[in-house]
Amino acid sequence: MQRKLGNIAVTGGAGFIGSNFIRYLFAQTDFTGRIINVDKLTYAGNQESLSDIQSKHGNDRYVFEQADICDYERMKGIIQQYDVRVVVNFAAESHVDRSIFGPKEFIQTNILGTFNLLEVVRELWVGRNDVLFHHVSTDEVYGSLGDTGFFHETTSYDPRSPYSASKASSDHLVMAYYHTYNMPVTLSNCSNNYGPYQFPEKLIPLIILNMKEEKPLPVYGDGKNIRDWLYVDDHNSALWMILNRGTTGETYNIGGENEWENIRLVHVLCEKMSEKTGKPGDYYKRLITMVKDRPGHDRRYAINCDKIKKELGWKQQIGLDSGLDITIQWYLENEEWVNRIRSGKYREWIDKNYSNR
Repeated sequence: MQRKLGNIAVTGGAGFIGSNFIRYLFAQTDFTGRIINVDKLTYAGNQESLSDIQSKHGNDRYVFEQADICDYERMKGIIQQYDVRVVVNFAAESHVDRSIFGPKEFIQTNILGTFNLLEVVRELWVGRNDVLFHHVSTDEVYGSLGDTGFFHETTSYDPRSPYSASKASSDHLVMAYYHTYNMPVTLSNCSNNYGPYQFPEKLIPLIILNMKEEKPLPVYGDGKNIRDWLYVDDHNSALWMILNRGTTGETYNIGGENEWENIRLVHVLCEKMSEKTGKPGDYYKRLITMVKDRPGHDRRYAINCDKIKKELGWKQQIGLDSGLDITIQWYLENEEWVNRIRSGKYREWIDKNYSNR
């Protein structure tokens, strides 16, 4: 089944994955409708990531609305005004470390915000079959794996941090609305994304930027925690397939099938940076600093994504080696973007929340 997609509201569209998804829609799909980017513009939301899209498509096919998904009347007005037929919900507080220090924001946005969006579309879309609510979630809801095995769509939820617990709750709400109200929904759980426009708090951009400035490269615990890495546009291509042909009421796992120990990944980043800067091979490795492990640190994530491959024909296009090359080069070439991010709301948040820690 091929859906006929109307105007799309992308909540959290000024964040890392959301902005890349909007860029992907314009650059690599045949979508001809209007995209409404809805973002609260917290420290992690940045309109600069889509300045070229605004210049080229603004007011015609691309609209930005600064709004909080927890604001019922505002969200209702946006969906009505732009005749939104598809909601892709990226809006979330997403960093595990921050959820440990301040879980309240995660409960507010991830749970209550998702609930609010569901209530809005439940009111506006009653009885319609030309609409879709897609919820973007994480593999962290499944908990931690041992040395073997994979997360499947049928794996029981076992969240270990306030962040993953809030996302697990929002996932359950979305599927409950499908079963209770016959809401047309799809849901996806992805592994760790990386690529351009990712904020400096995340591992890969943090390591790249710290190497550039020759600052310590922090690695938690023994560094042997394992993550499955997914290039952001491979994630976006999967989302596009789900929007077009995903079965209503179904969940799809999206993984990179690239399992790496954190310490090994940091070593590779150091080697790649040495190649780009002409430094000796071990030059940046001297900056690696092992730090106290964070509470509840899941040992291993690994996604089985056979379902989306078999049902929708999706597959990854960017391997980790080339993906890291692209990502490193992007950060080296976009120093102004990085500096503005660090000096803006992100800097304010860091100063407020970490100054006394």
